[in-house]
Amino acid sequence: MLDKLTSIRANGIQEINQAGSLEQLQEVRTALLGKKGRLTEILKGLGQLSPEERKAVGKAANEVKDEMAEILEARQKAIVDEASAYAGEIDLTRPGSKVPDGGLHPITQMSYDLNDAFLSLGFAVYSEDEITSELYAFDNLNFPPEHPARESMDTYWIAGTENERGGKRLALRPHLTGGSVRYLQKHGAPARFVYPGRVYRNETTDARHERAFFQYEALIVDKDFSFASGQLLVKTILEKVFGREVEVRMRAGFFPFVEPGFEIDMKCLVCGGSGCKVCKNVGWIEVMPGGSPHPNVLRAAGLDPAIWSGFYINIGLDRLVMMRYGVDDVRLFHSADLRFLSQFK
Repeated sequence: MLDKLTSIRANGIQEINQAGSLEQLQEVRTALLGKKGRLTEILKGLGQLSPEERKAVGKAANEVKDEMAEILEARQKAIVDEASAYAGEIDLTRPGSKVPDGGLHPITQMSYDLNDAFLSLGFAVYSEDEITSELYAFDNLNFPPEHPARESMDTYWIAGTENERGGKRLALRPHLTGGSVRYLQKHGAPARFVYPGRVYRNETTDARHERAFFQYEALIVDKDFSFASGQLLVKTILEKVFGREVEVRMRAGFFPFVEPGFEIDMKCLVCGGSGCKVCKNVGWIEVMPGGSPHPNVLRAAGLDPAIWSGFYINIGLDRLVMMRYGVDDVRLFHSADLRFLSQFK
């Protein structure tokens, strides 16, 4: 009799869980606990057992009965909840829910706009890995061995290569310019190409600086390329990006990879030149270094500086986006805050 109870319990649990509607569940309840149910029949037959068997079987039967009642109640609640969840929702004529619109990140959009502008001028678009080496990040770019940019306080060196030198010492690229040398080594001159991408600097963040940010480099290498043509290129690109003429100034500046070198500023569009925290209250903001490729850089690329010259710019893409939208803190672009980013859809 106890074996029969065990079988009734196992089969009962299976039948309850398989019931998909209240009607099916009621049929299972009747088959188990009804007047002619399997458990009821066991209880009715207790009188035919010996006193010892009657006590053991009766106790076990009542335990199974209580357990079945609890499981039946839980399954009934689950069926009702499932029915409530779908009630009124299954309507084949009802329009589906609209998927929320996405959009390009404003820095990505700016990069695409610059690509379009440069492609219209006959430039190629180039990209490479974000891990570079000391050879391309510094040696080929005329950085002296003792230059502070080579220190870990400025550059993120890859663990395990700190004691190596040249091509074996690896780093997250601190700028894009080394990739330009790699391009020239592969494709030669004449060349005109752009090179967008993320770079990494170990520095304190503020309204104008981030540890990971985007640059956009452009390089022309040709014979007898005039500096005036490079200046016109800068103004043309900024006008294309902002849809209007942008006031630009160029100041003499030192960069190891250009000679002569310039710091190229544009009038701050956040404050209109009146002064704000983005431009440090001077009305101008530096957006790119520029100049003619240094002879040593051309030599590293396998080119003769007596024959080839050109013009180079490296745009601070994040700052350019700040100017386009009047944003006064670069950290907002990398915050992943959808409340901020959804404004640019």
